[in-house]
Amino acid sequence: MQVPTMAELLAKGESPDILFWVGCSGSYDQRAQKITRAFATILDKVGLRYAILGKEEMCTGDPARRAGNEFIFQMMAYQNIQTLNNYGVKKIVTTCPHCFNILHNEYPELGGRYEVIHHTVFLQQLIDEGKIRLKEDGPYKGKRITFHDSCYLGRANDIYEAPRKVLEALEVELVEMKRCRSKGLCCGAGGAQMFKEEEKGQTRVNFERSGEALDTGAGVVAAACPFCNTMLTDGVKHAEKEDAVKVLDVAELIAASIA
Repeated sequence: MQVPTMAELLAKGESPDILFWVGCSGSYDQRAQKITRAFATILDKVGLRYAILGKEEMCTGDPARRAGNEFIFQMMAYQNIQTLNNYGVKKIVTTCPHCFNILHNEYPELGGRYEVIHHTVFLQQLIDEGKIRLKEDGPYKGKRITFHDSCYLGRANDIYEAPRKVLEALEVELVEMKRCRSKGLCCGAGGAQMFKEEEKGQTRVNFERSGEALDTGAGVVAAACPFCNTMLTDGVKHAEKEDAVKVLDVAELIAASIA
C-alpha cells in the first residue's frame, strides 16, 4: 500500500485533511495490521487526503501512564506533541480507543490540542455524508453480529451509538450481549493489563467476555479496538469456536462491504 507520511507530503508542499494515528498495536501486531490496512483502504476508496507519521510516531504513553510510570508517559507525550505541532496537525483519526482517549483527553494539558476522532465515529460521518457507498448485497447482510463496547470508547468517552450505526448500515442483525453499553464488561486488556502477568482468579476476564459474545449466537463479534480484538480472539479460540465465530473490527467489516 502507498501510504504517505507527513514528511513526504511536507516535502511536496502539501498537507493532508487528516492524520491517521496508527498506534503501536496497529503498527506491530500482525492481527491489528489488518485493521490498519482495512481503514487505510477505506480512506483511499473515499479519496481522502491523509498521512501517517511513520517512524516519527511514538507510543502515546497510555500503557506507561496506566501502569503508573508518569515520567515515561510525559517523555513520550512531549515528543509526540512536538512532532504534531511542528507539522501543524489539526485533525487526528485513530483506530485505537486507548490512543483516542489519551490524545483527546490527556494531551491538551501538556499543550497538545487537536480534534481527535475515533474511526467508528469517522466512518459513521462518511456514511452519513454519502462518501462511503456500500454494496447492496454485502457479505454481512442479514448476518447475526454482536458488538463489544471498548471501555475507553464507551464508559470513558460515551461513544456507544456510532459503531452500532455503522453496523446497522451493513443491514446486519445486531444482537446485544447481556452486559453492553455503559454496563459492558472489559475485555481484560485495559489499564496496561495487556502487558503484565495475570493475577490468580476463577477465570480470565476475556474468557468470561467471549462467553457472553458466544451466548448471543452471533457469527461475528465486532470490535472497535485492537486490544479488545486480541482478547476476544483468544477467548473464542479457548472455547474452540474459531471456525464458527470471527472477531472483526468495524473497519474490516466496512472495507469488505464498500462498493
